[in-house]
Amino acid sequence: MRKMSFRVVKGGGVTSPKGFLASGVRCGIKRARRTDFAMIASETTAVACGVFTTNQIKAAPVRVSMGHIRQQKARAIVANSGNANACTGVAGIADAKETAALAARVLGCPPSQLLVCSTGRIGRRLPMDKVRAGILRGFHALSRKGGARAAGAIMTSDTMRKEIAVSFSVGGRRVTIGACAKGAGMIDPNMATMLCFVTTDAVIDGRTLNRCLREAVDDSFNRITVDGDMSTNDTVLMLANGHAGNPALRGYHPQLPRFQQALDFVLKELAQKIVSDGEGVTRVVEVAVVGAASMLDARRAADAVANSALVKTAWAGGDPNWGRLMAALGYSGARVREELVDICFDGVSAVRGGQIGRCPEARLKASVRKPRFKVMINLHLGEGEYTVYTTDLTVSYVRFNMGE
Repeated sequence: MRKMSFRVVKGGGVTSPKGFLASGVRCGIKRARRTDFAMIASETTAVACGVFTTNQIKAAPVRVSMGHIRQQKARAIVANSGNANACTGVAGIADAKETAALAARVLGCPPSQLLVCSTGRIGRRLPMDKVRAGILRGFHALSRKGGARAAGAIMTSDTMRKEIAVSFSVGGRRVTIGACAKGAGMIDPNMATMLCFVTTDAVIDGRTLNRCLREAVDDSFNRITVDGDMSTNDTVLMLANGHAGNPALRGYHPQLPRFQQALDFVLKELAQKIVSDGEGVTRVVEVAVVGAASMLDARRAADAVANSALVKTAWAGGDPNWGRLMAALGYSGARVREELVDICFDGVSAVRGGQIGRCPEARLKASVRKPRFKVMINLHLGEGEYTVYTTDLTVSYVRFNMGE
């Protein structure tokens, strides 16, 4: 494992990098008296990039932000919770565009430099009178100390704020990366039901920033699953305003790997927080597949196990039930030879050569009754490896998602 070349900023978040302000206010979209509108702004125009849901049904703010991000410049991000503005047709697009235009007006920049996000219930129009009020309140509340309030304002079923920041040196200048995220349900690889906003004061060009972000997303948010559902609103946005004054980071810069390592760490930490905060979760499980014929096969096998409702409900009951894992491997689409498969729970052998291991059942049950454990699956067919982070599936999750 590479030694970390950065330090974690205590109490850090999106305003830890120089030149960023944030706010979180209540505008009344949520029924409960909770903050529901966030604004994150750079004091100057920033380089911007983003990664969005791969769901064919995309919410209005996703479509608008995908269009704006093409110029790789942004001044601010505005986000509401409590309403997804998804499946709202042309009117929803108009509402997202109006949100961007109104926020741009108070910030004094072109509407194309505003990125908009929404999260919450699908199918309802945004209450634009409340959004308009939220924009004004959010603008007046912008502060260097507003990161935590912004992180709280984007929460829906989350039980805790998710934020982090790290700092490191590039060419003798201090560079900081800060971020916040939300997500607890409808979490599946290829982006989860989540929003993530990343800020940095690094000097870096748009092409390099985009490549770094996509690599970090692939190694973090694309490796988590709670329930196998993919949202219409998933978005990761990153702004870099250059206020650190470091030598410009480009593809050939010798310290770019340090930036990548720090960004990877930030997104992995947030991804782990999302999984740990999953709706009704009592166990967090690392599913690691090794010895696959290819990396693609390893991913197919890991995803099948991590998303199996039968596997996840067994874990909720503290039951290893390795037969369900074997079945999932068989239908995963990966190349599998039954007589070669080994499965271990936290180092305790459950399956050896496709058949029951010699370990006492009590030891296996003890392994899967821990709040965190690792499942290691060796297919013995090649060198492909892949890891997914998942959870159990509990009665509490079902009750929570039964609706009003």
